[in-house]
Amino acid sequence: MIARLTGKILEKNPPEILLEVGGIGYEILCPMSSFYAMSDQGSITLHTHFHVKEDAQTLYGFISKDEKTLFRELIRVNGVGPKVALAILSHLNIASLMNAVANEDDALLAKTPGIGKKTAQKLIVELKDRLAKLELNGSNHQTITASANINPNTQKAAQALQALGFKTKEAEKMLSAIKDDALSTEELIRQALQNK
Repeated sequence: MIARLTGKILEKNPPEILLEVGGIGYEILCPMSSFYAMSDQGSITLHTHFHVKEDAQTLYGFISKDEKTLFRELIRVNGVGPKVALAILSHLNIASLMNAVANEDDALLAKTPGIGKKTAQKLIVELKDRLAKLELNGSNHQTITASANINPNTQKAAQALQALGFKTKEAEKMLSAIKDDALSTEELIRQALQNK
């Protein structure tokens, strides 16, 4: 198993890079988040996942070990292959993905190309407990746990406000002013309307 490679980038052709390691060129598929973090460094280290199918052997690379860990969690979900997992990690950063799952934000996940509403809901159901137990190395973990404690009724209140005719951003702004995490959906809506 190829777990990590350090070498020089010869070519960048998103989502693929050609990495030269000891005279051998490896074609590696990377999420866009890793592409942005690469800049134009001479030598680079990538955490890799080697994926074998009947008709292909593909190498996926990630700047951070946390991205690789999340990628592996995503491909464990039934119906989510490596290409879809790569699209998710290209669309959402680690904190956004974990917050979307923790807060059951299927609308945000469904904005990823190749993911429909049903797949987004399946991701949330299968990943919610696994991601909560996940030990990540990065500093993003603090922000994830902080926002995972948000009142679960907030999303329902936001949907109710949108049904009343408020725009998404407007509803979110009205609800973000409320600091009490123990309110019911009805109390949240009432306070949001008073804050308007």
